[in-house]
Amino acid sequence: METSDDINRTDSNLSLNNLYLVGFMAAGKTTLARALGKHLGWTTEDIDNLIEEQEGSRIADIFDRRGEAYFRSVERGVLHKLLPKQGIVVATGGGTFVDPDNRAQINRSGTSIWLDVPLDVIIQRLPPNRHRPLAVDRKEIAQLYKRRCAAYSQAHLRLDASQASLGELVKQTVKWLQP
Repeated sequence: METSDDINRTDSNLSLNNLYLVGFMAAGKTTLARALGKHLGWTTEDIDNLIEEQEGSRIADIFDRRGEAYFRSVERGVLHKLLPKQGIVVATGGGTFVDPDNRAQINRSGTSIWLDVPLDVIIQRLPPNRHRPLAVDRKEIAQLYKRRCAAYSQAHLRLDASQASLGELVKQTVKWLQP
């Protein structure tokens, strides 16, 4: 995996048609996606927002009524609709990249960028409410974080998003994308 400090791209199979921002909940994927989309003149998509629009329901309600397996199925379908597009910046859901099939398709379709934020910062950012169903039990969140980071580490680029400003993250990403 490349880091923001290692600008040399050696993966000849790397596709720069789309950018997929991956990382834990509250890492800043949606915010950075909007900023990158504006900077690049690309369309911005947010998988969680698309799911809520398609289902006519909030993520937490989908989890409560239909369960996580149903949610992941809908998430996979939304991702598959985005894959053939070009010139998009996608804010994925926190669990999207954890699925091996999703991860492989994302890495074939574009460049995956992990917004790496330490767990203590994530916890500070997460409100203790039901808006994020998998964050309700604070004891379980550390285990979930650890499991997901193993998947996130397979992204093409890792950005330390804990201290950097939004402008710095955009600059680092654009620099890394340049040939």
